[in-house]
Amino acid sequence: MDVATEAETKVPSTSLLERSTAWADRVVMRLEPYSLGGRMRRREPIPADDWSWLLVPGILGFIAICAIAVGGSFPNSPFKYELAGTWFFGEPSAAGPPDNDAMLLAALVLVYGGLVLLLRTWVHLLRALALRPGVPMKSLAIMATCWVVPLLIAAPMFSRDVFSYAAQGEMVSHHVNPYLYGPWTLGASTYTFPVDSLWKNAPAPYGPLFLVADGLFARMSFHHSIVTILWLRASALFGYGLVAVGVPMLAKSLGRDPGRAFVLGVLNPLVILSFVSGSHNDALMAGFLICGFAMARKGRFWWAITLCVCAAAVKAPAMLGVFYVAWEALGPKASVKQRLKPLIEAGVITSVIFLALSFGSGLGFGWVKNLASPGTVRSWTAPATGLGMLLSGISHSLGSAIAMTTWISITRVLCELVALGFAIWLFTKVDRIGSVKAVGLSLLVLVILGPVIQPWYLTWGIVVLAALATGRLRTTIVAITVIAPFIGLPGGQALVTSLLHTDPLATAGVLLAMLLIFLCPLGRWTIPLAVEARFVEDQDVFEPVFLKFATHNEAR
Repeated sequence: MDVATEAETKVPSTSLLERSTAWADRVVMRLEPYSLGGRMRRREPIPADDWSWLLVPGILGFIAICAIAVGGSFPNSPFKYELAGTWFFGEPSAAGPPDNDAMLLAALVLVYGGLVLLLRTWVHLLRALALRPGVPMKSLAIMATCWVVPLLIAAPMFSRDVFSYAAQGEMVSHHVNPYLYGPWTLGASTYTFPVDSLWKNAPAPYGPLFLVADGLFARMSFHHSIVTILWLRASALFGYGLVAVGVPMLAKSLGRDPGRAFVLGVLNPLVILSFVSGSHNDALMAGFLICGFAMARKGRFWWAITLCVCAAAVKAPAMLGVFYVAWEALGPKASVKQRLKPLIEAGVITSVIFLALSFGSGLGFGWVKNLASPGTVRSWTAPATGLGMLLSGISHSLGSAIAMTTWISITRVLCELVALGFAIWLFTKVDRIGSVKAVGLSLLVLVILGPVIQPWYLTWGIVVLAALATGRLRTTIVAITVIAPFIGLPGGQALVTSLLHTDPLATAGVLLAMLLIFLCPLGRWTIPLAVEARFVEDQDVFEPVFLKFATHNEAR
């Protein structure tokens, strides 16, 4: 290879980040022959019609999910609620959980190690499919099924919201309005004991469709709390199934690769852990919303509006979908006067459904004034709240007597105004960027600049944007997915405390195990395949990768 060719193919590495990345790539390529690649270790290019390599990431993801499920099922695991009688197994006895540091460390390593392995597998799968479009959807559906099953067996993890849902359903079944009273109205029972103390006297902020179904689940379970939770998990699984159907359908209608959209939105670790393990009703909202957009792309206006209204009747932010579907029903070139007819029709459908649900159930419209309930949580992870806490600390250090609640209220209002302004700006660009992107970005920004950020709130925008995300937008979704679980999941403090108060050899073993999980090669399927760069969707992202591996192969 002459000097000119070498200069063209050599990838400059000027920054510390680029040098570190290049070093990591060299380490991976040297260790790869000893990795768990199986039959994927062969050096010849894999034929374009051979998708058997999907077995490797499928198995790795399944192992990761099993590790998370097992670690979360230990009696003293910090990832689920520790109370006897809240699940079929893995709960402490009535005498209390055993004081076993070794078991706690094992639970933490299994869950966090499994999460790291799952995220690595997902990121590499997303990258591999960028080089090989046209993956069979049946293979991805089987992979999703295998990843979900272990979580269905384990207890609800990472959140106690499902216990609040169950208690609210029990209230509805006894004709107690959750829009007026909190779960503690039921008194001491197996429904109320597991509810987070923050929400025991808080009214429900959810739409009437969800509460009607919630009350039905309590009746169908014959008022057995665990069976009610099983019904709620089944409803979340139904919502996840709607997402699995709607995301590739919408992606295909937008001219995107449905397989990669499926991996980005359906196999997304944050989505799986929130919708399946946490059993959040956000799964129903996201499922109805994404299917509504898919129906709109097919020209089925009434179905699209109905599905979006159902999403809003679970959680109010989905009302954005109703407006945008109606606004774009006649196409981007329609005048404002022409758009009035579908907007009025959408308003009529929305009114009929909400009136039927609210007055037919007897619950009324109390959920509207309860929408601010989640804002009672204070968490520095939300910029709107964290900024107020920071300003409060600075002002107090300077001798100011302004209370923290005042600062937080000011910063929250300012952030909400910024989010509203951004949503309005997106609306002015809707004819250029499309309603799907406008709604997805609006939901994402409303959550990020909202008073509180819960990891499952982020799935609203992720699921919608997964159908069309490319380039930087896709990178942003990947970054959010990788970061959010570690910020929002419990157990971090317990992990640090245990490491500091445990035998040094055990601590070293735990850290070594985590390091190996983070660095171990996953197999040859993670290495870019013999595909020309011009066939890759994100050429600007993957061009340096091709050059780097071409240089490595020539040098070898």
